[in-house]
Amino acid sequence: MPAPHGGAPGFSLSVAEVVRRFLPGLPLAPHPQRVLRRLERCHTGQHGWSLWQCEACAAAHWRPLGCGDRHCPECTGRAREAWLQRQHEALLPVRYYHWVFTLPAVLRPLALQNPEEIYTLLFDAASATLLEFGQERFGVRLGITALLHTWGQNLMDHPHLHCLVTGGGLTAENPPQWRGPKQAQYLFPVQAVAKMFAGKFLAGLAALRPELPLEGSLRAWRDPAVWQRTMAALHGTKWIVFAKGSVVGPESVLQYLGRYTHRVAISNGRLLRMDERTVTFRYKDYRKGEVIREMTLAGTEFVRRLSLHILPPGFTKIRHYGILGNNRRAQDIPRARAALEHSPWRQELSPSPPTPPPPPAPATCPRCGGEDLICVGRLESNGRFLPLQRGARRLRLSAGEPPVCDSS
Repeated sequence: MPAPHGGAPGFSLSVAEVVRRFLPGLPLAPHPQRVLRRLERCHTGQHGWSLWQCEACAAAHWRPLGCGDRHCPECTGRAREAWLQRQHEALLPVRYYHWVFTLPAVLRPLALQNPEEIYTLLFDAASATLLEFGQERFGVRLGITALLHTWGQNLMDHPHLHCLVTGGGLTAENPPQWRGPKQAQYLFPVQAVAKMFAGKFLAGLAALRPELPLEGSLRAWRDPAVWQRTMAALHGTKWIVFAKGSVVGPESVLQYLGRYTHRVAISNGRLLRMDERTVTFRYKDYRKGEVIREMTLAGTEFVRRLSLHILPPGFTKIRHYGILGNNRRAQDIPRARAALEHSPWRQELSPSPPTPPPPPAPATCPRCGGEDLICVGRLESNGRFLPLQRGARRLRLSAGEPPVCDSS
């Protein structure tokens, strides 16, 4: 077998390399430790190897497998493309609207201590707000796809929810009708949405309060008087909700989704330099008009910040609501398409998915230069070899792509 390499082809520096150097000895909770250890072993051979054979000269070549973790910048591309193709099947011929709901800074420590509860509440409050506005303004049930991001460009905690919302929805009539906004640019008044969102979130937080362990810097919140003062201040705070206007057409909608789905806290492409003590990376300074700047952190601080964005095991970070909800879409999407057939809210969409980017160039055989490298099996980390099953899809290796070989 070849020697393990330090990162994916095409990158001079990878998140996995940074984690390998600076994770040892860093005091982290067990779950973030486990995830980061998977990342540091990505493409080293410790997750196993795939075996590829050249069809021209029959030479065999071993390639180290990736970790497959959803937090890994090298292992999310294929999952993203498959997910986007599935979403095209549910796309409706209407305008879509992009909303962003941000958790106030004072609540971020609470989210770090109780991520599952607080992030779930963020989903619940935002989706309930949008659904209620749809019912009140138009008398309809909207469709919503919501995606959680927990980071800012500097890798600090900055939980916010991206929501893509249908421009209108289905009435309760039988058969249902489609009804939407008269003015196309914005769906609802932003400040009214922000006020309702804050109220729903804080009501949910009050109900959660007895279940939340308040540790460290939040121990003072155990005092009922301190808790009440904090909640009163939050009721008086301007909550940040941002409406980005309308998006039209499947290419635009899927492009929007593609920007936010399966994204991780930082990509390999933003990493610039690493030495024995520090890591330097690029970031956008939104306070200065998205100016590109460089930031240098101690390597251990970089890994600590990275660990802030590791989601709880099994946590669903992309959720669908209303007529796009998993329990309703099978019946509501055909109804919506029928209702939109002769509707003034209909937007003509392309009948086929957007053209995918051209495939990467094929990898070449180191022995003969041939371009047909076919996966024939996988060697798992426990030493067990799994040959590619007869009739399975023949996979060709591409240059610059992590090797994938499904032998199950």
